[in-house]
Amino acid sequence: MPRQTTHTKAADVKPRWHVVNAEGMILGRLATEVATVLMGKHRPDYTPNVGNGDCVIVINADKVRVTGNKLAAKTIRQWSGYPGGLKVRTYESLMAAKPELVVGEAITRMLPRGRLGRRIRRNLHVIKGATHGHAAQQPATLDFPNARR
Repeated sequence: MPRQTTHTKAADVKPRWHVVNAEGMILGRLATEVATVLMGKHRPDYTPNVGNGDCVIVINADKVRVTGNKLAAKTIRQWSGYPGGLKVRTYESLMAAKPELVVGEAITRMLPRGRLGRRIRRNLHVIKGATHGHAAQQPATLDFPNARR
């Protein structure tokens, strides 16, 4: 008997909530694992054109590790759209001021571009400290042991 291929509809998706403690994790390895969960690639009913991923809360973004010389060498560029409106900041200065921006950008850049990627981005919540305001969603704890090496 032939099997039918199932395609998930956006209305049928019930996202689950997860909490990831980023303390001691390497930034790039954490970003790949979280992006996989956000896109829904960990689910057996993954459909590429539907945002059927889960919601992820990343806590302790200020305690994430960056290996090598990346703190001094890597930069994030922001352009206002006006001449002379380019801001180039190193990871070192951003980790001191806004670590949630560094973690959020690393994860966002691993998501698809376009409408679907912007929709998936809304399911990511990056928080600097250890407490979050999403206890009502009863998030389950996710651990990525490969990101701690």
